[in-house]
Amino acid sequence: MIYQHPLAFLLGLEGIALMRAFNGDYDEEFTRARIAEIRALLDSAGQFGEGVETRPVTIAEGYAAWSGVYDEPNDLIDAEQPVMRRILDELPAGTALDAACGTGRHAAYLSSLGHAVIGVDICPQMLEVARAKVGGADFREGELHQLPVADQSVDLVVCALALTHVPDLGPVLAEFARVLRPGGHLVISDSRMKYRMVQALPGGGYGYLPHYNRFTSEYLAAALPLGFQVRHCEELRAGWSDPNEAPPPVRILPEHPSDIWTLQDWCPVATQATRNGDPILIFWHFLCRG
Repeated sequence: MIYQHPLAFLLGLEGIALMRAFNGDYDEEFTRARIAEIRALLDSAGQFGEGVETRPVTIAEGYAAWSGVYDEPNDLIDAEQPVMRRILDELPAGTALDAACGTGRHAAYLSSLGHAVIGVDICPQMLEVARAKVGGADFREGELHQLPVADQSVDLVVCALALTHVPDLGPVLAEFARVLRPGGHLVISDSRMKYRMVQALPGGGYGYLPHYNRFTSEYLAAALPLGFQVRHCEELRAGWSDPNEAPPPVRILPEHPSDIWTLQDWCPVATQATRNGDPILIFWHFLCRG
């Protein structure tokens, strides 16, 4: 269980913004405005209620809750997808495995490039969406560390925004090495976000998914002993913008402390200041040497 309090989240945002100002990113006016905002939050602390304990949920439970809305506009996916497509556009068509395929957004693109596509995901609800979206692909239910795919049967493995949920990269990358033919390609995107992903669950309540924010070296430590060779690595940061140009505050109390998007509207200037320059994504292209 994790304990979450909405006021703690807001004060944390203000604190990060103040640390960045202390290090020279923002000026005196910004600093004094943040201190005044903190005072105002503390003076009205009672309106935020009590904190709550939020339980962990499995990956399948979390993504089942997301399956109906996963394809809606999403800033992280909007940043991830062009880089992945740029890498995939350079690879020859063959048999491609979309590991943790979700609703099939990469599977659909791989199919359009001429690949014969296998999609594997742990969540039946996500697979149902993928099957409706991508005709002709072979979608299978399974886990990343035990893929329902034969040895050396694919030319390309794509794994997008999924390894952040995996406690140990070694067994998963070993599975990718097992199913790839020698000379095959592994293309990975992964989240570098700091917040645990919490979702409203069917039937009520909230739960948080497993989430691991890794060093770049951790991917290499898992991949290189398996014979993978790095062809490309790329990291994206959030762009910089003037926090003083953030929209005015919107005072809507969230239903749950994990509704961070509603909470961020209480202090949009501090929120923008904390986002500026933060790592958000990492991309890998490995060659499987066999």
